[in-house]
Amino acid sequence: MSTKKIDFDAMSFDDLWSLHEQISQILAVRITSEKRELERRLAVLNRSRGAIEGTGGDGAVSQTAGGKARRKYPRVLPKYRNPQTSETWSGRGKQPRWLVAAIKTGRRIEEFEINGAGGAKGRRQRA
Repeated sequence: MSTKKIDFDAMSFDDLWSLHEQISQILAVRITSEKRELERRLAVLNRSRGAIEGTGGDGAVSQTAGGKARRKYPRVLPKYRNPQTSETWSGRGKQPRWLVAAIKTGRRIEEFEINGAGGAKGRRQRA
């Protein structure tokens, strides 16, 4: 590469446009080759990850230590809602920070319950 400086202000519009097209073409070629290289590297990483996990490369089935496929769990509806931000929590897992902070200030968890949530899940209850 030469290190001579180009005076862009002295160039005509046509010369600048021609330079722009040349640069765009060079960049397109380089971006395409870089993308191919990254995709190749990603494919190699996915193959090695599949070999480690035992999924055969596509990663479609999650397996437990015994080799059995895990069942899919149904989506759980939220039971609690933060009134300030409308964030929700299903009641499963670790309590969210907003709920922990509210409980520490003296509020009760029942105050955050969503009406009708956590009921019989569509089953009829006996009278």
